[in-house]
Amino acid sequence: MDAVEAGDDRPGPEEAEHRGEGAGAGHGTGIAALSLPYQVAVAVALAVVGVFALVHLAMVFLHVAPSNTLTQRHGQAVDDWIYPEFEQNWKLFAPNPLQQNLSVEVRAEIAGEGGELRTTDWIDLTAQDITAIRHNPVPSHAQQNELRRAVDFYRGSHTDDNRPNGLRGRLSERYIHRIALLRLDSVPSLQGSDVRRVQLRTVTRPVPAPEWSTEKTDATPSHRDLPWWRVTDADRPAGTDRSRTEAGR
Repeated sequence: MDAVEAGDDRPGPEEAEHRGEGAGAGHGTGIAALSLPYQVAVAVALAVVGVFALVHLAMVFLHVAPSNTLTQRHGQAVDDWIYPEFEQNWKLFAPNPLQQNLSVEVRAEIAGEGGELRTTDWIDLTAQDITAIRHNPVPSHAQQNELRRAVDFYRGSHTDDNRPNGLRGRLSERYIHRIALLRLDSVPSLQGSDVRRVQLRTVTRPVPAPEWSTEKTDATPSHRDLPWWRVTDADRPAGTDRSRTEAGR
């Protein structure tokens, strides 16, 4: 009874190992459960993802951070990484609440059946977007940002007298002109019209101070008229009549 207690039939360590009770002792979980080649492949993939994430976070931080030695020396590399897929529309450490409402308006010169030209009234494109967004729980990205970003693109790539700054400036012109034509074509009264020229303008209206504030603000709107632009058949939205010529334009 000293060596083996009566009724104690528990197996010893060696017997338990032979019975397979320690079968899981030599096997890990997660990556450790994979074979060596798969472990190497997973480790390499995680390392690549980790390096990419760190580089991306560093580039975004430099893009939105105030100007410093690194951004001055490697600004082009940062821009090449960020634009256009990862562009950020905010700045770090420098909040700048909007104090102005910017509207985009368009008018067109249209040729009648007898060849006479008439100029439409100004059409508020921004108001159209606001109407589409208001009370809409899931407004489209185009309704929220297309027009605003196009204007920002144009203003940032042109001088005050509307001269383009290189290729980006010319590209911004084509972009905003195409948007204007698409919007005009969606106006019921103008559908199918022979649009000869288009003009855009921005209207800036300062946001008035709240009633409780003693701040004095000038609410007079200011306008920036863009040059008239002649429309060619290549500029017209797809599916419209391309048989028109540029005669008389």
